[in-house]
Amino acid sequence: MTSTRRRALVPAAVLLSAALVSSCSSDAPPGPPAGPSGSAEATSPGTDTGEHSKFFRKAEYDRQLSLMAEKPQGPAGKPWEQMLSPEMTGTAAYRKKGGGGIHLCFSNAGVFNPWRQVGMKNMKAEAALHKEITEFTVLDAQGKDDKQISDIQELAGRDCDALIVSPNTTATLTPAVEQACAKGPVIVFDRGVETDCAVTFVNPVGGYGYGQVAAGFLKEKVEPGGKILALRISPGVDVLETRWSAAKAVFDDSELEVVDAKFTEGDPARTKSVVADALTRHGDIDGVWMDSGATAVAAVEAFEDAGKDVPPITGEDQQDFLQAWKDKDLTAIAPTYPTFQWRTPVIAALRVLKGEEVPKEWKLPQPTVTRDNLDQYLKPGMPPLHYAMCGCEDLPGFPEAWGGKG
Repeated sequence: MTSTRRRALVPAAVLLSAALVSSCSSDAPPGPPAGPSGSAEATSPGTDTGEHSKFFRKAEYDRQLSLMAEKPQGPAGKPWEQMLSPEMTGTAAYRKKGGGGIHLCFSNAGVFNPWRQVGMKNMKAEAALHKEITEFTVLDAQGKDDKQISDIQELAGRDCDALIVSPNTTATLTPAVEQACAKGPVIVFDRGVETDCAVTFVNPVGGYGYGQVAAGFLKEKVEPGGKILALRISPGVDVLETRWSAAKAVFDDSELEVVDAKFTEGDPARTKSVVADALTRHGDIDGVWMDSGATAVAAVEAFEDAGKDVPPITGEDQQDFLQAWKDKDLTAIAPTYPTFQWRTPVIAALRVLKGEEVPKEWKLPQPTVTRDNLDQYLKPGMPPLHYAMCGCEDLPGFPEAWGGKG
């Protein structure tokens, strides 16, 4: 737990005080999420890459592809404050009354990978910018659904003015979030839940946009009939499931063959093993699609270890991959799920507590790293596991607090 206090705190006007009912822990979603975008029927399964995830919604898929091409509204150079096609909602009912500082609370799925570690630094630094936030309490669920449900129960007993939630998994955390919504303002971000009760849901364009960019790149770069290896992290998380659903739609409409779609649990050693096994069984792999870039360098090294040329590959905006891309002159692309989004929930919470309008779904831009802009995002002096889309360069303590050299 992290709790930072700047001065004495006046009791909060909005209390999250009732206990929440626990729900069973499961990674398997029972059906598509009914989030802020509305629901839609799942499309028929394809024939080449297996059935679509239960998360797949064609209307949302189409919407995200449209958003990828849209110019965002908001201040230039501050993508964490920008919005795509916002539908504003009033928050007057949540305006904090009386004096005193703000106690902001955050239930985090965890900091179990570098992306989330960079994001957590962003959020803490953003909170430190605002003197009205006199206490910022963070509970870390350590990647466990049951612990996060318990964490939300604990925060419900505190004098939190607003609660930010980044759910560990989508379906299992939904009841806890729903009950928290009945007690005060909730801001959900990063990963979604199967309810639209939050005041706002903050996230970039989304998994469909990410997955389509990566798969579209391989469709362009790999010859027809080429063999594709798909590397996934874990099931049951909406932003990962939709990445694969979008990729599947592209591959089903191509002459490429997905020979394997394997889960790696984000482990470099397992990633290398999966790649080595695919090369042994299939002889050659002509393209690698990944639903996250954390182990992209491990995949590159697996080809090199086998004495093979690295085929067209997708990664993410992690510095080690960007550096390998440049040094090895890879044929690559890096769709992103930018870590600058970790700043936005703090900004949204403050607006809500002032009674200002916010988007019901706060869609942020989702840039892509390409060969043309690679040098812009490759940042010398930053650690290998730093994410380029942090939007943190203007925050106090940068770059040292993010592990960089000043």
